[in-house]
Amino acid sequence: MKRFRTLGLLLLAALAAALVAAAVIGAHAAGRRAALERLDAAAQHRLDMIASSLDSELARFDYLPSVLEMTPSVLDLLERPADAALRDEVNRYLRGVNATAGADMLYVVDRRGVALAGADWDQPGTPVGHDLSFRPYVRAALADGRGRFYGVGVTSRRPGYYLSFALTRRERLLGLATVKVRLADAEQAWRRLPGQVMVLDENGVVVLSTQEVWRFRPLAPLPDTLRTEIERGRPYGDASLTPLDWRPHDAGHGGAQGVSLHGVRYIVAERRMQRTGWRILVLDEMWPVVDQARTLALAAGMGSLAMLMALAIFWLRRRTLRQRLANQAALQVVLKAARDNLEAKVQERTAELRAAQSELMHAEKMAALGQMSAGIVHELNQPLAAMRTMSDNALVLLERGKAEDLQYNLSRIGQLVDRLGRLTQQLKGFAHKGPPVLAPVAVHRVLQDALLLVQPRLRTQGVVFEQRIDPPDLQVLADGLRLEQVLVNLLGNAIDAMAGSPERRLCFEAVVREGRCRITVSDSGPGIAEEILPRLFEPFATSKPAGAGLGLGLTISAHIVRELGGTLRGGNRAGGGAAFTLELPLAAESRHG
Repeated sequence: MKRFRTLGLLLLAALAAALVAAAVIGAHAAGRRAALERLDAAAQHRLDMIASSLDSELARFDYLPSVLEMTPSVLDLLERPADAALRDEVNRYLRGVNATAGADMLYVVDRRGVALAGADWDQPGTPVGHDLSFRPYVRAALADGRGRFYGVGVTSRRPGYYLSFALTRRERLLGLATVKVRLADAEQAWRRLPGQVMVLDENGVVVLSTQEVWRFRPLAPLPDTLRTEIERGRPYGDASLTPLDWRPHDAGHGGAQGVSLHGVRYIVAERRMQRTGWRILVLDEMWPVVDQARTLALAAGMGSLAMLMALAIFWLRRRTLRQRLANQAALQVVLKAARDNLEAKVQERTAELRAAQSELMHAEKMAALGQMSAGIVHELNQPLAAMRTMSDNALVLLERGKAEDLQYNLSRIGQLVDRLGRLTQQLKGFAHKGPPVLAPVAVHRVLQDALLLVQPRLRTQGVVFEQRIDPPDLQVLADGLRLEQVLVNLLGNAIDAMAGSPERRLCFEAVVREGRCRITVSDSGPGIAEEILPRLFEPFATSKPAGAGLGLGLTISAHIVRELGGTLRGGNRAGGGAAFTLELPLAAESRHG
């Protein structure tokens, strides 16, 4: 009998151990999965910001080489390279243009590939006088009209991104203009973000990185044929191109890519840039994932043990009251310690999650700002190019004594400067953080400021915009910048929703209803999905594809509207499309007007 009892106890102990092991393994897997998903979401958001800022930095100088084709003295120098006075004039002209544009370098190369003039002609390390025909961007521009290239300067020894543009006169190729863009500032900014960042060029070599020791090193050994081509163009200077200790592995969930790099384990997220073909890699260390998985596994183990102990006490209490009381006292001590430990860890994790959500909400706003900045680059480049041409024309008009034409030219330059100021002021105001300042705000003025930010997208998407403000001088009591942020978000969401619609019509209406201002933004898109409607203003509720946003825009907008003393609601229109209605208190002037 005793023998059977011992065997039964052993079986129960084995079953209990199996249950605890299952709970620990399951909690470990769930914790690892949740940590990887959260890490991937944050990495994708960082990729959005990095790709947007890098693409904007490269795009804002696209126009500069082609401007030189409209400068007669530059083309004259390419036809008469021996004219010393003309070369001096072009050198000084290039210095002035480059100082205004803010590029790293601007120079002119003849058809042989020799640099004739440059903004730094009188500085050490200037390319002027050097044969650059072996450089890929020179060969590409002479052959195809345009060239792009990232590499270390032959004479300056500074890395940069080169844009080249063929210069012609009467359809005859004379040479090319080249602008060099410095990306060190963007690279420095990445060091303030979590994790590590590296950018690989088309050869698979790291050209930009938050770690100096990774730069100009490939992930894997390069083929001999590729090394020969690299030695010809010398994009990496004297770098030895020693491969990194890059060892990929499966991170263990959803195909997440893991890697061991010089003994440190990372999770890798990747994004390819369409403009350059570069690959942006964001690396986050693996240890927080392991730490969270272990913490949850420990909590699950303690919880399951507590449950099994409760069952054991329930069984033992039937045998004897004294033993039951003794075991119950011991159990209470263990349960209290386990409960206190679990509550402390839950409170700690809850605080971390809330802090992460707050940072993600602000990052969503800054990512939207970066996306709008990329569109506004075109709006900035056009006035700048026009101002360059008008300033050159002003000199000619001054020499010819045409005072009226000169006055008109200078007036137009002033208007363009005002336009640039309004654009930059809107971006500065949109990024502002702080408590709202309530004051009477004209609805039509806030709408015009918001349209200034989304106008490039309206024009690009072919959206027809209609507005109605009744009365025209309607005013609300609000913070103008916060209200503008809400309108930009609602207008931008409507433009995105109509991307696949044959008819694209965006309507804005502001009227007085029941002593309050009612603003309605409606579109002709497909409307809001039924599964999204019940949680429309909840964080991370979005129908956009992965990488296009975190679904925090409407959450932020609703929070801003509540701070302004108003309400925001959304739904589908009976005739098709979505409509968002914003109600705000009227200003004193509109209530009594």
